[in-house]
Amino acid sequence: VPGVPSISCRASNYENFSCFWAPGTDTFLPTRYITTYRKKLRPGDERRRSPPSDVGLCVQDPANPHSCTVNKSQFWSSYRMNVTEVNPLGSNFRLLDFTMQAILKPDPPEGLRVEPVPSAPRRLRVSWEYPSSWPNEPHFQLKFRLQYRPVVHSSWSMVETANVSELITDALMGLEHVVRVSAKDFLDAGTWSEWSSGAWGRPALGQTLAPSEAATAAVEPESPAEEPSLPPNNEPVAGHSDPLEKVAVLVSLGVFAFFVLAVILVFALLLWIRMKKHSKEATKNHDLLSATIHMKALPKAQIL
Repeated sequence: VPGVPSISCRASNYENFSCFWAPGTDTFLPTRYITTYRKKLRPGDERRRSPPSDVGLCVQDPANPHSCTVNKSQFWSSYRMNVTEVNPLGSNFRLLDFTMQAILKPDPPEGLRVEPVPSAPRRLRVSWEYPSSWPNEPHFQLKFRLQYRPVVHSSWSMVETANVSELITDALMGLEHVVRVSAKDFLDAGTWSEWSSGAWGRPALGQTLAPSEAATAAVEPESPAEEPSLPPNNEPVAGHSDPLEKVAVLVSLGVFAFFVLAVILVFALLLWIRMKKHSKEATKNHDLLSATIHMKALPKAQIL
């Protein structure tokens, strides 16, 4: 008797789904499979008979054994899949219940590209396209997660976005980076796709290349033996300092000059006050001395 086959189903978009199975036991006998599906009724509709459109065959593809596809499925519906294995000794079957939202898993994004940003030694521009199997409809969008790292490192950095491009701003200068991307339904239905194939790119060296030079650099990548990768360095390239840094330096100089001027003014004020006080005391002592001398010069009778 045939064994019970194992089944798994996956939807690469919201319009179709495919199911895959494996035989439970290898009998080495001629075997065929009957694959059917039925759309499950909603709670409370058990007494209603399913219309003919809710029951049908899952079409098998001779080029892909042990797989079948259902087209024009309904995204918000639940289905029951039946895979029956038949051989000369008898038959056996397996049922699988699922919802389209649960089995949704898009194909990986396509056309991944990594490009340097001229005169920006810490930046890489990454772009990609929707998978060709995903219908271009405004109501069913995808979101993406982007992973990137220097080739010589093992840990990934990751960002999520709803766009089909992203600007990496913390690339390491002089190092080649590897990038990959995956996709998921924008409303979080199902699971993330597999990662796309990796793409590689190296940040610019801080100067703008002419179009002919950029094309030559893209066709003939640098050889590591001729020009080894530079170690990670977060310092800006000489001659391309950040304008904000210049402003900060000017502000610092202005504050320093203000404090120096304030100290000079305070010192001058204290010196002026001291000199004025000393002048008043000298004038007072001079007047007192003059009066004393005048009194001594007068006759005693006049003083009395």
